[in-house]
Amino acid sequence: MSEPATAPPRPNLLMPGPGERWRRTRSRIWTGLCIACAAVVLLPLFSILLYVISRGGSGLSARFFTHLPVPVGEPGGGMGNAVLGSLVLIGLASLFGLPIGILAGVYLAEVGRRGRLANAIRFIADVLSGLPSITIGVFVYSLVVVSMRRFSALAGGLALAIVMIPTITRTTEELLKLVPANLREASLALGVPAWRTTLFVVLRTAAPGIATGVMLAVARVAGETAPLLFTAFNNRFWSLAIDRPMASMPVQILTYATSPYKEWQDQAWTGALVLVVLILTLNLAARVIAWRSMGAAR
Repeated sequence: MSEPATAPPRPNLLMPGPGERWRRTRSRIWTGLCIACAAVVLLPLFSILLYVISRGGSGLSARFFTHLPVPVGEPGGGMGNAVLGSLVLIGLASLFGLPIGILAGVYLAEVGRRGRLANAIRFIADVLSGLPSITIGVFVYSLVVVSMRRFSALAGGLALAIVMIPTITRTTEELLKLVPANLREASLALGVPAWRTTLFVVLRTAAPGIATGVMLAVARVAGETAPLLFTAFNNRFWSLAIDRPMASMPVQILTYATSPYKEWQDQAWTGALVLVVLILTLNLAARVIAWRSMGAAR
């Protein structure tokens, strides 16, 4: 009688295969390199933030936001006029730039799409996004300041709006393209006009993402200095007149930082801290809105 055939040994699934160890090792190596690169990217940000806090944190108080600058040698003083002026300039820039940027993005995503005008708008937006802001300041200076024969907050808001428009336009276009086509088709199938579909269905769906792009654009212009030097200039007093020169945080920080007086230099560091916290808050708010919109979409 022949011996019964023995079954082949079962492979041990817990033991790694011939090349599995090397694949796991490579995965760990590349993961470690990615983490190290991320740490290298974050290190300058945290270093700048800690340095600005150490230099400007001591001068942070309610007086800084409520009082005007004082002459050299006098104690106290603040940048209340510059804080108010920056808020006014950002408000004017948003008033000018948001409607143009959002409507241009809607046209690119919903109306023009692949036409010649749409391609021209995209090209102009891409060029403007890479244009130095000081060039925009000189352009607005020659267009508005020279014609008005004085610096003004109106010119400063217009310059910042031009800086904002490319970011808002491209962000709006890309987010509207992400809206599912079946939402448009369902709305049109119910007899809703195309303009109402775009306004109440498409834009409403993409609103959280558009808000993220708007906050990022505002965060960018909040720290712009060069355009304001040629447009809003500066003002050492309280002012809400948009047809007159107006103070701003970036210009005031530049003026104090380049002065030879230690009191002004200390206030410049405090102003830089306020500006960094403002921009960081706007960026974090944009990220939170983006995460919430992604969670709602899921």
